[in-house]
Parts: sequence; structure tokens; C-alpha cells
Amino acid sequence: MIVSLTLILLAQLLGEVVAHGSGLPVPGPVLGAALMFGFLLLRDRYRCSAERVLPKPLVQGELEGTAKGLLTHLSLMFVPAGVGIVGRLDVLAANGLALAVVLLVSVVLTLSATALTFVAVSRLVRPRGPDVAS
Repeated sequence: MIVSLTLILLAQLLGEVVAHGSGLPVPGPVLGAALMFGFLLLRDRYRCSAERVLPKPLVQGELEGTAKGLLTHLSLMFVPAGVGIVGRLDVLAANGLALAVVLLVSVVLTLSATALTFVAVSRLVRPRGPDVAS
């Protein structure tokens, strides 16, 4: 578990370093997640080489178990954010309407982008042929 947590935090740290060093307008954790995804793709594609190079916990699925454990308790990660909001109720009172509008627009845009992406991917992976009904 320690090796898996170390790898997860290292991926996030590398993402932060790349984000700050390159000036990209992408959050460090997003870049870290992309790095972790790339690592997992390489690990699974080259399983034989990975077993010789990587520690056994990273090859035998402990990383996935650790990530699932973190996701199980993900709601605890929002407690500091909630405390921060309660600590700044003056800002919320002054800009509440603007924050609500931004939140609503961002949710609608996110749902729209997700739905459009799903439709586009489903059209790309749909089998094509004379015997497939459209």
C-alpha cells in the first residue's frame, strides 16, 4: 500500500511540476492523472517487462486496490473545502448570485460535453456492416 500511495502522490507531484514549469492552463492533478494513466497503459501492455522492473505490488494489482480504497473515502476529501466555504461566508454573501450562475453554467456545459463525447465515441465504436441494423 505504501508503494502504491507513493506512486499516486508522485504522479500528482510530477503533474504539478509540469503545470507550473510549462505554464500550461491545466491543473497539476489533471496532468498527474494523465501521467498515471500512461504508466498503467505501459505497465499492462508490457506486462513481462514490468514484472522484472517494477516492485511486485505495482504489478499484482495493489495499485488498483489502493486507488479503490481512496475513492471509497473520497467524500472526506471535501471536508476541508466545506470548512473553507463556511469560513468565508462573507464572500459567499457578496458574490452568491454570480457563483450560483457560474456553477449552473459549468454543470450544464460539463453534462453537455459528456453527452456529446459519449455519442461521438458510441458512433466510432459501433460495428458497421450489412447485417447490422442502423
